[in-house]
Amino acid sequence: MAKVRNWTGDIPKLIYTHVLLIGVPTIFYYCLRVGGMPLINIHLAIATFFLLSSLVIFLEATNALFRRFAVKRKRTDIGHLAQFKQSTKSALGVSGSQRPPATNPLPRCSFLVAAYLPNEKDIILDTLKHILHRVQRSSEGLEVILAYNTPIDLPIEDDLRRLTLIHPELRLLRVEGSHSKAENLNAALHVVTGEITCILDADHHPAPDCFVRAWRWLEHDYDVVQGRNIIRNHGHSLLTLNVAIEFETLYGVSHAAKSFLTDSTIFGGSNGYWRTEVLQQIRFNPAMLTEDIDASMRTLLSGYRILHDRSIITTELAPADFNSFWFQRKRWAQGWLEVSFKYQRRVWKSNHFSLWQKVYWTYLLYFCVLYSLIALQILPLILSLFLYQGDLPPSDNPFLWFSTVITFSSGVYQTLVTMKVAAVRYPVFYFLQHAVIIFLYTILKNMIAVVGLYDHLHGVNKWVVTPRGIKQKRPLPVRKTPVLASTAAGVSSAK
Repeated sequence: MAKVRNWTGDIPKLIYTHVLLIGVPTIFYYCLRVGGMPLINIHLAIATFFLLSSLVIFLEATNALFRRFAVKRKRTDIGHLAQFKQSTKSALGVSGSQRPPATNPLPRCSFLVAAYLPNEKDIILDTLKHILHRVQRSSEGLEVILAYNTPIDLPIEDDLRRLTLIHPELRLLRVEGSHSKAENLNAALHVVTGEITCILDADHHPAPDCFVRAWRWLEHDYDVVQGRNIIRNHGHSLLTLNVAIEFETLYGVSHAAKSFLTDSTIFGGSNGYWRTEVLQQIRFNPAMLTEDIDASMRTLLSGYRILHDRSIITTELAPADFNSFWFQRKRWAQGWLEVSFKYQRRVWKSNHFSLWQKVYWTYLLYFCVLYSLIALQILPLILSLFLYQGDLPPSDNPFLWFSTVITFSSGVYQTLVTMKVAAVRYPVFYFLQHAVIIFLYTILKNMIAVVGLYDHLHGVNKWVVTPRGIKQKRPLPVRKTPVLASTAAGVSSAK
């Protein structure tokens, strides 16, 4: 793991890439306009791209608004109107998954907590105490393995050893020579004893019923269950506030909808619940920047199944400053590029993917790569028109107006749906300000993604640590999730 750098060192890359992607096309389009060539077809193509991506947002948001995981079965003695509504939702496929409780008792469970202690020494004790004191335990027992690396001995290690004397289920595993989360986790896979293994980052605080909810799916049909990650320090700044709403959108809307629409999703790196035997087979690749997405692809290509259940909640810490945010998002963008280039062909050749899933993963992988590049091309078109005519006259093309309205309204609609299904009762102004600045926020993320592409093409793939340690200033209540009665076999998943 590399030392934290300052994002301002990427400013030359930012300027170069955007001059190349915006300045050069602007001059090219201007020359075409001077030569008398209409550019309406290019404009329509880009508008179509925006329209299609916006329609996907509408589809996912609408699906997430109605779909529910393992809700209680409806009573049969309800009124005629309620029965008609329930039947209509069932016919439309939006009534939710009415999954029965698990039939077998919850087996032995393990947490693998990965940490780089110089970076997470201030928060790791809180995380471990939260797990040890709050998580519900199987009668078969709970195991907590802290797999960590550190270049030097730290005082926090003495505190950790004292904690093991109080809690013998806690095991410390210092991974000598490790330089990554993947290496820490791989080392822990040699000693893990639980039938179910949950992977957690050092800042994650899982809900007490996390294992009993995951067991409903792992008992029979699925091999990995990804839960919902929400931001704990959302009140720290405007940045963490927007990351909080973004995460509610990702884990509460987008991932949940994709899981239902395609019966396929990703493992997000933390709050993921695995059949241990599957995890020991898949393991993690230390050479990948996003080892979680890489593991997701290898899991699916091996014929295993991953599901997203947004009722399995953990809280985490968002980057508390812009510098940390910049490098985290650049790593994510670059990591998706690596995975896209490495696995896309294998997806289409695989017998474990349906045709619909192949289309979905092509959209998910290559769309993430191409979106930031194609989205930028609207700016050269507008700038070249302004240079050519001296103003920007309103278009009389109804398709352009339609695509523009749909594009801008999709973000607002998605935010409203997020407000409806959010796990945390945020103030309404959180969502209002996010809906207002979502366009600028998206532009910022696209800019970072372009720099990530530049680094990838130039072979720059150093991991920059995301600093941890900022605590939440204004705690807000988590929505209560309805559950079935708790039994020896577990409890239900809701939402």
